[in-house]
Amino acid sequence: MTYDTLTAFLRDGADHLAKGPVALVFVEDEVEIDTTIRHHQALGFKKVIAFMPAAFPLPDDLQDTTVRVTMERPTGQAMIDTVNKIIAAAPGTWFYYCFNGEYLFFPFCESRTIGEMTVFHMEERRFAMLAYVVDLYASDLAAHPNAVSLDDTMLDKSGYYALARPDPSNHNHPKERQLDFFGGLRWRYEEHIPGHRRKIDRIALFQAKPGLELREDFTFNDEEMNTYSCEWHNNLTAAVCSFRTAKALKTNPGSTFDIQSFRWHNSVPFEWHSRQLLDLGLMEPGQWF
Repeated sequence: MTYDTLTAFLRDGADHLAKGPVALVFVEDEVEIDTTIRHHQALGFKKVIAFMPAAFPLPDDLQDTTVRVTMERPTGQAMIDTVNKIIAAAPGTWFYYCFNGEYLFFPFCESRTIGEMTVFHMEERRFAMLAYVVDLYASDLAAHPNAVSLDDTMLDKSGYYALARPDPSNHNHPKERQLDFFGGLRWRYEEHIPGHRRKIDRIALFQAKPGLELREDFTFNDEEMNTYSCEWHNNLTAAVCSFRTAKALKTNPGSTFDIQSFRWHNSVPFEWHSRQLLDLGLMEPGQWF
């Protein structure tokens, strides 16, 4: 099913938003579009909606299973505005958003569905979930000049840290149960990354409600939804394993010639399994055993 504009989708395709969880995939280029969509379909999302330029192809089988909305520049403010319009159109539905070349992992996702996880999360009176954007990169940049390879994938096993998140409305005192998280390529190559883009935390899963708005830094205007846990115990978190930063660093003329390899002493092969991310402390099972 294809819709020519977001307006047409919200007018004629509202049924696709009625039952969640729904994955919103924003396609910036032609890199790993099909694998991104297939990965999230396999996680059990009720619908996967791809916002992408008309010129980008989709395999025949995905055209039958993917809702496609034509959007020529599905990034930056256009992406934020799109998510907010969908929130307003579908209160009560759980959503997840990502870009192509990004893959959601959550605890035990090999044997449990995204729907089961959101039901458990709601039972703990949690209506949003913190995710860490974990940078992926190809081991051999000579063989993979855009730094993307699903068969030769690396990630950093350490080098992650958190700082208190200051509250400008309260004399910059730390916000309760909120932290700014850093690490990965955005930390190692911070000279090429604008300061406001260096965080790796993202509230990537959430339940829509009236008045809710996503902000440019991937947090919401409801501060409780930006917390990493409730007041009484740790909660589930997830990981968005992403080639996006590596791809940008290697395709941007200002940084590509400074980087011959992303590998360092803390690089390890990515196993494409939630167990590895749990073992490395890159997501939290909370009380979900």
